[in-house]
Amino acid sequence: MKTNTIAKQLYKKEKLQALIGASKLTDIEKLIQDLISTACDNLELNINVKDIQIDQPENEKFGDYSANIALKLFANIKKNQQDKSQSLNYKSPLQLAESISKQLNTLIDAHSEIQKISAIAPGFINFSLSNSFLINELEKNLSIISNKVGDKLLKDDYFNQKKVMVEFTDPNPFKEFHIGHLYSNIVGESLSRLFNAVGATVKRVCYQGDVGMHVSKSVWGMISKMAQENTSLDKLSKLPLDQRIKFLGQSYAYGATKYKDDEAAQKEMKDINYLIYLSGQEYLQKTINWEPQVDYKQHVKDAKFDYQTIKTIYETGREWSLEYFETIYKKLGTKFDDYFFESLVGEIGAKIVYENLKKGIFVKSQGATIFPGKKHGLHDRVFINSFGLPTYEAKDLGLAVEKNNRWKYDISIPVTGSEIDDYFKVIMKALKQTKPELEAKNVHISHGMVRLPSGKMSSRTGKILTGVWLINEAKHLIEKIVHKSHPDWSKNKQSETSEIIGLAAIKYALLNSSLGKDIAFDFKQSLNFQGSSGPYLLYTYARCNSVLKKAKEAGINVDNKLSKDDLSVGTQEQDVLKKSYQFVNAINKSIKNLSPHHLCNYLYKLAQAYNLFYNKCPIVKCESKNQQQLRMQITKSTSLILKHGLYLLGIKVVEEM
Repeated sequence: MKTNTIAKQLYKKEKLQALIGASKLTDIEKLIQDLISTACDNLELNINVKDIQIDQPENEKFGDYSANIALKLFANIKKNQQDKSQSLNYKSPLQLAESISKQLNTLIDAHSEIQKISAIAPGFINFSLSNSFLINELEKNLSIISNKVGDKLLKDDYFNQKKVMVEFTDPNPFKEFHIGHLYSNIVGESLSRLFNAVGATVKRVCYQGDVGMHVSKSVWGMISKMAQENTSLDKLSKLPLDQRIKFLGQSYAYGATKYKDDEAAQKEMKDINYLIYLSGQEYLQKTINWEPQVDYKQHVKDAKFDYQTIKTIYETGREWSLEYFETIYKKLGTKFDDYFFESLVGEIGAKIVYENLKKGIFVKSQGATIFPGKKHGLHDRVFINSFGLPTYEAKDLGLAVEKNNRWKYDISIPVTGSEIDDYFKVIMKALKQTKPELEAKNVHISHGMVRLPSGKMSSRTGKILTGVWLINEAKHLIEKIVHKSHPDWSKNKQSETSEIIGLAAIKYALLNSSLGKDIAFDFKQSLNFQGSSGPYLLYTYARCNSVLKKAKEAGINVDNKLSKDDLSVGTQEQDVLKKSYQFVNAINKSIKNLSPHHLCNYLYKLAQAYNLFYNKCPIVKCESKNQQQLRMQITKSTSLILKHGLYLLGIKVVEEM
């Protein structure tokens, strides 16, 4: 791993802890910490309570919790040669761990939560939870997860006081909604739901580029294509939305190609660009009584194109794009609370740049205004170009300010692709120089690129694989399976179910990797009903519901209270109980790291454990009524955890499959 990558991760971790708060110990972790502290005192070992680190091992053979205190103590004993007695008593970290473990086992009789404590090489102390504790936690968990899906799940006094703004998706009008936008939407929506679950007030926002050269290329392309195809804006406006969007995509691809290959066309697009900025400004004046911050009219006196024509095409294309995006958001289950546009924040950013030019934060260079990033170990970037127009950089600066103007957030989380990580470092540094109080509240989260078998995507050439294409392709492939397995279902039910399963496959596949890594999306793996996939989790949820339905038909009341007398807990039951207990931890871990992949991993392990339990243990037909009740409650708990957990990933459930 490169040094700058490590530094970035450490910085991000420190900033996250400052904004989100350090992880709090659960009741059981606090108990383990207290027990270790007491045991060490009894052995006359000097420790600092803060040094007692409690973890949940990935490998379950190492217990439910593990502590490395013996390793730390032994290192200190070895280092501190003044304490000769201790260094002679313990020849290795394992020997020290065994001594502490033996002392701990004398203390746990008074604590029914812990069943076993053991030491293993090289010096870890492992703790195993008791069955009685797990059953008590099952009952407590059922009371929490029986709440309506989408309601607050966990009590967290810290987040109850916090306002969190999550900015994601960010498609540009006049361009296609590509797979990168889809990925950003899926990440942002999941993070929003996770913060809601712990009680934060969340505002979902979307930032869209409604001015700039991409718009100019599209408008130029629209003018050219309308002339070539002998059509008009009025005729196009009568077409279905998907055909209008297709025309916009083709127009952009045509304009982008000509911009690169035809100097005369390039000059025309640059002229149109000024008219676009002026159109955007006048649209703001008309809709929100905006007071202009930048004089665009000075640049359009000798424009070749008719301004009113450009303005009409611009406003119409913008309207089509935004209408189209809303249909996608609805399909994905996202409802934004607010929208930000480059036409507005560009002017705010330009004002900030000009105000700080005098202070030397920005400097003039070759007719442009730049942020001298090299002074800060980064790279220089243009904020106002030589044509007097605000760049993406100035717009992002203005965006951070305008977000806070509209809603005084405690935490702002912009979600973008990782290809602009270096760009964002400069933005955050410029924000720190101009508005340090806002930079301190911003945490940039980036995701990797999605690679498909079809190869690299390009909206410039028109060979782009859109987000809608991926959704439709997944639905189409699932539909074949659904039609074969449920020929009795209506076509409408087959279609709706297939779309839900297809979206589950996509969302889970994109969220199941830690953020920042590129993803090779594989249809075969993602749509598989076995293994780590969205369809597998939906199948497990449907299986739980089927068991609960059969129980109801057999007259079994799942909600009857368990009698803990003579209740045995087998290996498979214990495994599911342990997984159920870890649900809260999976949510907290996803929030603390701002990465839903922890929750994905947890839900898959829970589903695995339940399916093994289902195959090994009779549930409805269990002979012991008390054992039957335990197994029914395990089934109900698994069903509810999967439903809540999938919701937090942005995934709908289906009741039968």
